[in-house]
Amino acid sequence: MKNTPAKRQVLVTGCASGIGRAQTELFLENGDHVVGIDKQAPSSLTHPHFCFIQADLTTDLTSVFFALPHTFDIICNTAGILDDYKPLLELTDTEFETVFQTNLLAVINITRQFLPQMIDKQSGIIINMCSIASFVAGGGGAAYTTAKHALAGFTKQLALDYARSGVQIFGIAPGAVKTGMTQADFNDNNGKMAEWVANETPVGRWADPIEIAELTLFLASGKASYMHGEILKIDGGWTLK
Repeated sequence: MKNTPAKRQVLVTGCASGIGRAQTELFLENGDHVVGIDKQAPSSLTHPHFCFIQADLTTDLTSVFFALPHTFDIICNTAGILDDYKPLLELTDTEFETVFQTNLLAVINITRQFLPQMIDKQSGIIINMCSIASFVAGGGGAAYTTAKHALAGFTKQLALDYARSGVQIFGIAPGAVKTGMTQADFNDNNGKMAEWVANETPVGRWADPIEIAELTLFLASGKASYMHGEILKIDGGWTLK
């Protein structure tokens, strides 16, 4: 008789919409168990293997850790916020700190919480949601670009420090993805900004969240066992320019 493979335990932050929602649905379709965290509840997302925790990653992490399982096989640090492309002098201290808390410090704190258990098991996969703003300016404002550059550095250093631990660490760097976070580009000025972004992207379009989720599923599959610490761009060629 064949042994039934154990279901993987997956954590996805930012699960209510956009890339996090697409990741959550794809993992569930793959037969995994998913715990999702978001400030808002994901509408119409019900599944026997899905557990949702409503929380703000900038303020509620301590209570969240009490509610979460002891360990995970896969962690997707996907939650993030934009800064409306504001330059430094248009950003308040609070705005800058909120972007950093969400896009960087929450990732560090979640990793610090669950990495020891992964090391003990000598297995696990951590996937951080970086951005083209991790490599170039213009993908966000001063706070977003700074936080995403820092997240890329954290991802690389983490991967180097724990390369022989059995834990794989990756980053994904999307370009323009049509999500709730970028909806303003489609609403403002009759969608002129969204049209400009598509035209400036070498492949001529925005990405769909499922495309990022499919890359996530591959990285989480274990098939990329000799790949480590890479931050994979999925940007329609934006950073080729």
